[in-house]
Amino acid sequence: MASRKEGAGAAGGGFGAAKGKGKAPAAGDSAVKQVQIDGLVVLKIIKHYQEEGQGNEVVQGVLLGLVVDDRLEITNCFPFPQHTEDDADFDEVQYQMEMMRSLRHVNIDHLHVGWYQSTYYGSFVTRALLDSQFSYQHAIEESVVLIYDPIKTAQGSLSLKAYRLTPKLMEVCKEKDFSPEALKKANIAYENMFEEVPIVIKNSYLINVMLWELEKKSAVADRHELLSLASSNHLGKSLQLLMDRVDEMSQDIVKYNTYLRNVSKQQQQKHQYQQRRQQENIQRQSRGEPPLPEEDINKLFKPPQPPPRMESLLIAGQINTYCQNIKEFNAQNLGKLFMAQALQDYNN
Repeated sequence: MASRKEGAGAAGGGFGAAKGKGKAPAAGDSAVKQVQIDGLVVLKIIKHYQEEGQGNEVVQGVLLGLVVDDRLEITNCFPFPQHTEDDADFDEVQYQMEMMRSLRHVNIDHLHVGWYQSTYYGSFVTRALLDSQFSYQHAIEESVVLIYDPIKTAQGSLSLKAYRLTPKLMEVCKEKDFSPEALKKANIAYENMFEEVPIVIKNSYLINVMLWELEKKSAVADRHELLSLASSNHLGKSLQLLMDRVDEMSQDIVKYNTYLRNVSKQQQQKHQYQQRRQQENIQRQSRGEPPLPEEDINKLFKPPQPPPRMESLLIAGQINTYCQNIKEFNAQNLGKLFMAQALQDYNN
């Protein structure tokens, strides 16, 4: 079931899932155009990570709600419980079924609409997440995965993004053919593997009034802490992860180039073999002998297996995510610098 390792995805979805009221989308269109999240769900996700997430520990959970037209409304969630490999008797599927059954008995939205996962410095573009989201999206067409970044959130900006697999990638995953030819035919690149769905956070009027009251009571000095230019090693860690991914990409490129060289070498061997057979047949014909029997050249020269390219696409997507994080971090610090200078000028 749900793995607790870095970058792991939830277990295969679809169990106990129910479709919402949304209509089936046209071919090539996304089933969901917007994700509306209740503020309570956001607080539950944050609370889950603060209680169980430590360092690069990943926390995951189930999203519940309903579909209204092309809007996915997430109204509740619950976490996957922490357990070790020694808990052999624990059935996570049964646990989720019992949780949704209990919510239904108290008249709370219980329809399964996706899952959420925390991320460590944006390290979420992995094969585990791809497989898990495919399982969910294949069973529940409107399902999404929410990615919560606690490090960005701790810097003063809530980082919560919703992703879905694109229709092209869904077709490739159904066929389970990740060869270079299949991905090229489907026109799949790291840019069109995932699609981000806009998020809107909705609160009730009473919650909005409470937030206004809390903002009035908050100390002004506490707000100035958000203007701190201290990176908390965020930039250095992001750069280190980026370099690690670039090294992995370089290794994949070497493997692919080796495959291309082997294919070229085999083609030359096949050509030389065919020429020798042709010359032998000419000589046999001149001696009045029958030609050599036909042979299946593909059996004599078995083509080398191409390396799967899906991992390379995921690595490229993760590199792109790290680059965006670094860009956002630098832009944020630059904005803080201008704001701090403006406050200093104002105080003077």
